[in-house]
Amino acid sequence: MKSRHTRRGMLALGVGVTGALAGCLGGLGPGSTSPSPTPSRSADARVAPPAADRAPVVPHDAGRLREATVSGGVPKDGIPAVDDPTVVDADAATFLRDDDLVFGVVAGGTVRAYPRKILVHHEIVNDRLDGTPVSVTYCPLTGTILGFERGETTFGVSGNLVNSNLIMYDRATDSRWPQVLATAIDGSLAGQALREFDLVWTSWGRWRRRHPDTEVLSEETGYVRNYGVDPYGSYAPKRGYYARQATMFDPLVTDDRLEPKTVVLGVRTGTGATAVQMAWLAREGVVDTAVGDDRFVFVHDPALDSGYAYRAPAGATAEATGDGALVVDGERYAPGSLPFDRAHGVEAMWFAWAGFYPNTELHAYP
Repeated sequence: MKSRHTRRGMLALGVGVTGALAGCLGGLGPGSTSPSPTPSRSADARVAPPAADRAPVVPHDAGRLREATVSGGVPKDGIPAVDDPTVVDADAATFLRDDDLVFGVVAGGTVRAYPRKILVHHEIVNDRLDGTPVSVTYCPLTGTILGFERGETTFGVSGNLVNSNLIMYDRATDSRWPQVLATAIDGSLAGQALREFDLVWTSWGRWRRRHPDTEVLSEETGYVRNYGVDPYGSYAPKRGYYARQATMFDPLVTDDRLEPKTVVLGVRTGTGATAVQMAWLAREGVVDTAVGDDRFVFVHDPALDSGYAYRAPAGATAEATGDGALVVDGERYAPGSLPFDRAHGVEAMWFAWAGFYPNTELHAYP
């Protein structure tokens, strides 16, 4: 299943094809012209990121994960995080088309969107949401967007991968954190889990209709980049890496229950994991699952074409109405506001999810 293409080769291809990308993805070597500013650090930046109260399961031993770690073809910080992001109002985001993909978040009084076409070049944005320091992280090779609380430190791109997934490092301790696991596998914080928050995949047009007062990450990142070019191909419509079923690096585990790059929405607990094929969820509207004694309800939000996961109590009923709403115990609710506790859902390519969580329960087209 592994492709002969290398990540460095893909990035170099992006540079070569566009010309304007010369100097992009700082640290690629000769020809790099864009600045690679040293991230600002303060005394507080030496404080480790806050730990999660409950750590998600990590089925693989940390030693196994370290052995499976490979170079992604770029050095540490060779893909530069955005450390001083600027945002603009929706009306000023003329660089976005309605069908461009964004990652949206609502945090207290802050509503913000992060364009995928910017994240594919940086993978990490160290930001603040409603006053809380956070890192918004995206791995193009596994199709995963996750948000973390970072405390007063920041995260950077280590240049290494495991199971094709971004390995972040925190600038306080240099511990190494595979993004999907949200748990350090190396360094002084090994075994600690990060506090996570949800972001949703959707299009700019859908997000703006739902949240007309949203802010959006600006292209003024401090780096010279051609954000109109995706070095890996095209995500919508899918071309290049996203269209091929081959991966660039060997997965931890191969699971042929789905094609490798089928998109799933997964949930992990402290003991196990479950996942739903996104296309199946969109058709069904609601899917009932469980991990051990924990019951989860996945729902589809047609207006955003996205999905959420909830912890549902035993005996509660949830049904899709066919008009975008759901009925829970006889009452109508919007998909994003069911009267259950939200569970942290992770949208991912199947090979990545199954590699990290090989015993995951799967709900998909029969």
